[in-house]
Amino acid sequence: MPSFNRQPSSGPSTPSPPHSPLRSPRYRRSKTGRSFPGQPPGPKTPAQRIAWLFISVIVRRQGIFLFAPLIYITCMLMYMGTVSIEDVQKVKQHKPAPGSVYRSPQLYEKLRPEMDADNSSADAISTIWKKSYKGGIWKPCVKKSTQGLADSNGYIYIEANGGLNQQRTSICNAVAVAGYLNATLLIPNFHFHSIWRDPSKFSDIYDEEFFIEALKHDVRVVDQIPQYLMERFDHNMTNVYNFKIKAWSSIQYYKDHVLPKLLEEKVIRISPFANRLSFDAPPAVQRLRCLANYEALRFASPILTLGENLVAKMKALSANNSGRYISVHLRFEEDMVAFSCCVYDGGKEEKQDMDIAREKGWKGKFTKRGRVIRPGAIRINGKCPLTPLEVGLMLRGMGFDKSTSIYLASGKIYNSEKNMAPLFEMFPLLQTKEMLASAEELDPYRNYSSRMAAIDYTVCLHSEVFVTTQGGNFPHFLMGHRRYLYGGHSQTIRPDKRKLALLFDNPGIGWRSFKRNMLNMRAHSDSKGFEMKRPADSIYSFPCPDCMCLVNKTEVTKS
Repeated sequence: MPSFNRQPSSGPSTPSPPHSPLRSPRYRRSKTGRSFPGQPPGPKTPAQRIAWLFISVIVRRQGIFLFAPLIYITCMLMYMGTVSIEDVQKVKQHKPAPGSVYRSPQLYEKLRPEMDADNSSADAISTIWKKSYKGGIWKPCVKKSTQGLADSNGYIYIEANGGLNQQRTSICNAVAVAGYLNATLLIPNFHFHSIWRDPSKFSDIYDEEFFIEALKHDVRVVDQIPQYLMERFDHNMTNVYNFKIKAWSSIQYYKDHVLPKLLEEKVIRISPFANRLSFDAPPAVQRLRCLANYEALRFASPILTLGENLVAKMKALSANNSGRYISVHLRFEEDMVAFSCCVYDGGKEEKQDMDIAREKGWKGKFTKRGRVIRPGAIRINGKCPLTPLEVGLMLRGMGFDKSTSIYLASGKIYNSEKNMAPLFEMFPLLQTKEMLASAEELDPYRNYSSRMAAIDYTVCLHSEVFVTTQGGNFPHFLMGHRRYLYGGHSQTIRPDKRKLALLFDNPGIGWRSFKRNMLNMRAHSDSKGFEMKRPADSIYSFPCPDCMCLVNKTEVTKS
């Protein structure tokens, strides 16, 4: 259907063919400069022409809006093309996220005058634990069997891998599995690891005779397999059938799959064995775990004697606090800092040291193609190891003054001369095993990381306050062991490291505000001292209620 002209006609009223559509506003004027009939006069100046062109396109070509997104994107790309990557990075680096940067040294310098002048803290170490369990008092109640053992179904040999306390997990779980399957447990073998590099055997760390004796009515434990059985395997344990068991397998799996093979072969091997038994297990299994960890495992006499001597020295040095001292598990060794991928204040030298340490300990793990490491995000999430300076600031904020004795459980601190100086300034009575023991006393243990850790474990176990700074098996076992010894309360400070990251990166905070936050954190640790084990929790961290019984306070008073 033919269209009609929108402009009024100046001719006769009869219909006439419409004018051809005009292609552009500039053709609206005739060659003589006159306008078409009924049209307004055209633009005269360049500005008017541009405005007229713009309005005409909008009015007469409404389809242009279909291309608006494309025009917008084109303009944005043209604009972004003028900004370099360096400019974008500068904008990002201009204001880093709170808690993402290590500024603790600057905060220490700012707070130090007020901190040293603060005399408001009094006897903090003797008043720190105020929380008591409302229902009564928790006491150890691991029951030992008094009945004889049935004939053994065979021998189980396990290889315990990892460090001291990961090996401890394997030992206790092996006792539980062997007891449940009515098997005889061969003294566990410790797997040599490239990180810990400790060739110690079971008897080098634990009292083997005491271990066997403590379990004799519940689980058979032997130090060797009879020769007539080993002849079948050419006296070589590598020829014994090896079970590859998935992590966190249930005890029912062992009954359904391991026991039939044990009955058939009479000797089986499980390697590796770390974390191969679920934490959620029936009472019979949990009882054996409790018995192994809290009653049967005792450090070898030389380690135990040295550890107890160091405890006595710490108590003597803490006479002004009635023999009470704080133990701190500090993880700021070079390999720990390297593995965390966190950035501190060491500059290029620190980066070079960490790159070398990562490549040496974990070849290629941190340089895989596509792997992105964000140190700032790691720090915000509370995953960075606390420095000695940060630990000192935290403890001073919690009310512990210069007269407090501290035992530091740690390996070799990274760049120790620089990093340890602020901690010694804040706590001049700080001690380590190297400072308390003579060179002759420590020489037998220096090249054995697990034995050195066992000494630290003993001194930390008997402290009034234990402070964990990074997590891992060492503090988790200690918290459980302390609960077992101290009425169900862990007596452990577990700092909120996400909150600490924000506080340490706050240049505007004052001493009073900082101290208030630290005291709240200390009180929170006290409130979390009593915790019951949940199904997925480790019995080695939460012995209540599987390894301990709740006793009425009146009954305790009478007894």
